[in-house]
Amino acid sequence: MIERKLFSDLVNHLNQKEISIIIGPRQSGKTTLMDMLREYLDKKGERTLYLNLDIEWDRPHFESQSALLRKIELELGKDRSYVFIDEIQQKENAGLFLKGLFDLKLPYKFIVSGSGSLELKEKIHESLVGRKRLFELTTIAFDEFVHHKTGYEYKGNLAEFLEIEKDKTHQLLMEYMNFGGYPRVVLASEQKEKIRIIDEIYRSILEKDIAYLLKVDKTEAFSALIKVLASQIGNLINYSELSSTLNISYQTVKKYLWYCQKIFLLDVISPYARNVRKEITKSPVPYFWDMGLRNYALGIFGHLGSPSEGGFIFENLVFLLLREKIRLEATKLNFWRTKDKAEVDFILERGRNVVPIEVKYKSLKKQQISRSFRSFIEKYSPDKAYIVNLDYSNTLKINETTIFFLPYYELLYKKI
Repeated sequence: MIERKLFSDLVNHLNQKEISIIIGPRQSGKTTLMDMLREYLDKKGERTLYLNLDIEWDRPHFESQSALLRKIELELGKDRSYVFIDEIQQKENAGLFLKGLFDLKLPYKFIVSGSGSLELKEKIHESLVGRKRLFELTTIAFDEFVHHKTGYEYKGNLAEFLEIEKDKTHQLLMEYMNFGGYPRVVLASEQKEKIRIIDEIYRSILEKDIAYLLKVDKTEAFSALIKVLASQIGNLINYSELSSTLNISYQTVKKYLWYCQKIFLLDVISPYARNVRKEITKSPVPYFWDMGLRNYALGIFGHLGSPSEGGFIFENLVFLLLREKIRLEATKLNFWRTKDKAEVDFILERGRNVVPIEVKYKSLKKQQISRSFRSFIEKYSPDKAYIVNLDYSNTLKINETTIFFLPYYELLYKKI
């Protein structure tokens, strides 16, 4: 099994009355994580029950709350115990159903999981205010990937491994950038099998999440949108151009893009702007939750070729590392563009403090500052700025700003 960082957070929440709800992309490992939790509880002598709405003989127990309670009492009695419910998105009005159970003040702790449907992302939020905590499971993160690939030999000193074993680190980076982090893809040993698995995942997203859950009838247009966005990592989304290219309305493009975010396919970040006249304030830029899926959509899964293509996917990796880093902070993640075409890849906004971050898919040998990056520094005078690259480390001072040249892997453990 691949160890997941979210496991310890879930263990710490087992003693809380709130419902623990695990959400995330389809096939990101939610069921496996629940199995790990059940095994942990079983070893402690706790009583558990697992029900899955994807399993035909479990579904009758969810016809009503009383039917479910009869099943739980039959298996667990009326003492403190743990009930696991998988694929909760299959239950209509899942939020209200869980709210009714929680409000009965039962002796059971509920641990619930579901793929990224609108039911989970929207309605459960409304129905379970103050009654739940959401745990967002991504596909395998880069540090989880490295730990798995190195047999967990460097759990206490990952930073030293990444710094010393540069060749091995680069090999792992290239594998991760090519194939992404879906657990079954990571565990598959042959490329042919990896391709079969990612194809199955891609089709299940279109056929289950899109066509069935979201009631989208034009799956061809949606699939085409994914492919176009996959080619536009880090570039501005032009809604009118997409509408014309895909032959769907402007509003449909915006709706489909919203769907993409709700089912954990991709995320978009907005521009940072203080001067509305000169800086572009409307068009966002997209990044994918999983780079393997993005590569598959473009037909280059396992075949990253040109340096420019590697640059796009490396930028996506840095986005994922930054998003994980600020997940529990009051920090916004933006980008910067001006109408004069000056640009900075990422801006961390903490109140009135900003931190610009430029991404370079290079093994830098010396301090290099782009004109756009220098322009932002001169305009906003941040205390610090970062140039994230493959392996170069150094510092430079421009006026009152300290610029840090930072190897990408240091984002895993350094405060920025």
